[in-house]
Amino acid sequence: MPVPQPNLYPDFNIVRLSHVEFAVTDLAASRAFYVDTIGLQVTDETSETIYLRAMEERGHHCIVLKKADAAGADHLGFKLFDEGDLERAEVFFAKKGLPVEWVERPYQSRTLRTSDPHGIPLEFYVTMDRLPPIHQRYELYHGARPLRIDHFNCFSPSVDDSVAFYNEMGFRVTEYTEDEETGRLWAAWTHRKGGVHDIAFTNGLGPRLHHTAFWVPSPLNIIDLLDVMSTTGYLKNIERGPGRHGISNAFFLYVRDPDGHRIEFYSSDYQTVDPDLEPIKWDLKDPQRQTLWGAPAPRSWFEEGSLFTGVAGQEPELKAQPIIAP
Repeated sequence: MPVPQPNLYPDFNIVRLSHVEFAVTDLAASRAFYVDTIGLQVTDETSETIYLRAMEERGHHCIVLKKADAAGADHLGFKLFDEGDLERAEVFFAKKGLPVEWVERPYQSRTLRTSDPHGIPLEFYVTMDRLPPIHQRYELYHGARPLRIDHFNCFSPSVDDSVAFYNEMGFRVTEYTEDEETGRLWAAWTHRKGGVHDIAFTNGLGPRLHHTAFWVPSPLNIIDLLDVMSTTGYLKNIERGPGRHGISNAFFLYVRDPDGHRIEFYSSDYQTVDPDLEPIKWDLKDPQRQTLWGAPAPRSWFEEGSLFTGVAGQEPELKAQPIIAP
């Protein structure tokens, strides 16, 4: 099996994914998409930045939208368990020869900025400002009714290398796609919080952010969002779905924001908290891998993604091709 054994005692304790910062070229257009259409809640905004959270989240933000000349993804954020973990994380990355820098971020405790070996910008913190609960403020629910940020998916030039590195940080593989000809990983789903994934990796030009996903209450919320988007000027922003994944079993929809950042809406995957849970293997050519119903993804889904600011992409080492919609 090409996946490493679970590392149950990593050097530092990552609780879960936390947030993403997007560079956007038109802040008003992004606000109309994420707030008025999708249903995220504004927690603060200025003429340059908007902070958003989903309905179940108590932390200040899960998405930061920052006005910029060019679209991109600035960093992926993760929450650590305590201050000792933050110090141990600095040591871990420094020993790997990776950049480490302490940065100040609004509404967060001190934050460690670094990157993985392929250049994905990562930020780690322990505490974020807490806000009053709004999960029972049903008058605020609209759009897709997003409850919480669920996962990231990133293009990687070597999924094997990405899985090995994140395994050192305690991420555990739940499902994976193996190329039968080479025995290498084409994709892998890894978690910290007990769902199918906090971060997944897909073979491709990378590093790039493939998508950010939000958990929604039910498939009906996805259907409602499709009706809204198709009648309010966002028809062309609907990229893929609705459908049910073979991998993760989740009901899904992929859309693109005004700058092309891909957002997934995601419901009904399964629990993965058992430390001895065995990962599920899929073959790259299995038509039910992408969608349980057998519908393949469009070419854009395999080729397009958000660049990380200031990070050059590398061509993937593995040249195997998945099934692509005509």
